[in-house]
Amino acid sequence: MVSILVVNGPNLNMLGKREPEVYGRETLDDIVARLEKVMDELGGRMEHCQSNHEGVLIDAIHRAKGVHDGIVINPGAFTHYSYALRDALAAVSLPTIEVHISNVHAREAFRHHSVIAPIAVGQVIGLGTDGYEWALRALVRKISRV
Repeated sequence: MVSILVVNGPNLNMLGKREPEVYGRETLDDIVARLEKVMDELGGRMEHCQSNHEGVLIDAIHRAKGVHDGIVINPGAFTHYSYALRDALAAVSLPTIEVHISNVHAREAFRHHSVIAPIAVGQVIGLGTDGYEWALRALVRKISRV
């Protein structure tokens, strides 16, 4: 049974309320419920962690080693500068897919660079909240082939 850790960074707890013209009206609870159904369909399981605090996310990633088979992460603003988060992901050596709801490359220049991308097996960017599902399905497929 494949097990995936889904990690969401700062401000993602505000989905559905924060800039709905950019991020949509779906809440993080809505997304997590949908992903749990997808994992049931795929015969796997998932755990979800969201925090506005970098250390909490790092601790969750560290605990994933030996428990989960991969990670789907939307690092939020940590994408652009958190070498600590990047190093945590690298340290656990689990296949990781980075997700962004909006097309970060069509937004402010500071959003164009990800310190996570070089250690991720892939990115899903700009497909709205559906990107989580596509990332989850792709990661499970990738892990199942190994």
